[in-house]
Amino acid sequence: MKKALFLLLPFAGLLWVPLYNRHDPTLLGFPFFYWYQLAWVPVTSVLIWMAWKSDRQS
Repeated sequence: MKKALFLLLPFAGLLWVPLYNRHDPTLLGFPFFYWYQLAWVPVTSVLIWMAWKSDRQS
């Protein structure tokens, strides 16, 4: 069950669009709307790895 919580974070973080549906702050010229979603790609990879490691240990 603990590993499922790791996998729910990106789902919840990207499902609630009003959280990141804005222009500011920009990062390297990219509006917040785009770089927020792109930032979830490596974060999701790390969370999947953590869920995998916790599954192998149990």
